Amino acid sequence: MTQTTLSPGSSPGIAVDALTRVAVSTVIFTLRRHRGADRATLALPLVRRTRDPHEGLWALPGGWLDDAEEMDAAASRTLAETTGLAPSYLEQLYAFGAVDRSPTRVVSIVYWALLRADEASTGLASPIEEPRENVAWFDAATLPRLAFDHNDIVEYALWRLRNKVGYSRIAHGLLADEFTLAELREVYESILDRRLDPANFRRQVENSGTLIPTDGFRTGNHRPARLYRYNREVELADLGPLADRASSSRKRRP
Repeated sequence: MTQTTLSPGSSPGIAVDALTRVAVSTVIFTLRRHRGADRATLALPLVRRTRDPHEGLWALPGGWLDDAEEMDAAASRTLAETTGLAPSYLEQLYAFGAVDRSPTRVVSIVYWALLRADEASTGLASPIEEPRENVAWFDAATLPRLAFDHNDIVEYALWRLRNKVGYSRIAHGLLADEFTLAELREVYESILDRRLDPANFRRQVENSGTLIPTDGFRTGNHRPARLYRYNREVELADLGPLADRASSSRKRRP
């Protein structure tokens, strides 16, 4: 079967069938607090397309998979190239390859990532600052029409995040190294989009074995609140039998 490389002027890509290309995209979630809001909301960065197809529409950051590149490395590279962001948590989400999702056949390996507020501020622009040209932050719940099938991809990523937060400590990927229980509860409420009873939440997380109390306190208008840190011996999420392979791959990177 005839093989071809990507068109001139595009990123270096793998040699693929003439009818199929392979790309990598990432859904990146962080917390964004609007002025006057009583809690933060989930937000993600999008990139405005500057050429057809879908010129002018917003899309997920991504790019072509290089022929000698691991997929995790490609996700990190394309994020850095398009947004300057380096997430604290990155996981493969799903492969999207519907025949009609693009004018030419494109299979997208999609990742989803979590960014702490301090990590978000080191990339394109903080969620509370003005975005730079062609890259902007959007509330995950009120997205415009996106290019290709990217609205469906974001919806699936939200579903995965809301399910995973119930059985893993994935929420900690949105927090600083030390945090209060109120800050942790806000992350859960923002992900689940509902209020949680503070007393029940405290009891559940303190019995989970994932938190370690520190000697520090957060001071402010209310009484001092103890700071916690997560137990690094407990993984953010169970990656199953591929975990050791992924860890070895990361260690081999330069």
